[in-house]
Amino acid sequence: MENILLIHSAIIDETGGSHGVRDHERLLGIVAHPKQIVFGKEIRPTLFDKAASYGFDIIKYHPFTDGNKRSGMLCMGAFLELNNFKIDVKTGMIEKMAVDIVVKNLEIHDIAKWLKKWSKRKK
Repeated sequence: MENILLIHSAIIDETGGSHGVRDHERLLGIVAHPKQIVFGKEIRPTLFDKAASYGFDIIKYHPFTDGNKRSGMLCMGAFLELNNFKIDVKTGMIEKMAVDIVVKNLEIHDIAKWLKKWSKRKK
């Protein structure tokens, strides 16, 4: 959770908005979601599913007072970076995806497919 809070703070410092956690319990659930196991199986089995879960949950459930879309997208990217992948898209595509998650009601599997398509393994 510490990394997510740091990412949120940095994005607010850089791009503006209000600092703060609106729903601490929700944020704890967001951190736990990608790690959940049901009947002995991970509910988010792939790296892209896990990354998508962070972004989706932060964007949809608004744990922060401001900057949830920015924080969600950056958390997905940071998670992938920690796992030797990098999102490689044209300018504006990340912002468009953040809006699409809300406007088009995209689900985690949709986001995971997008991440898989636009991510490259780091050398």
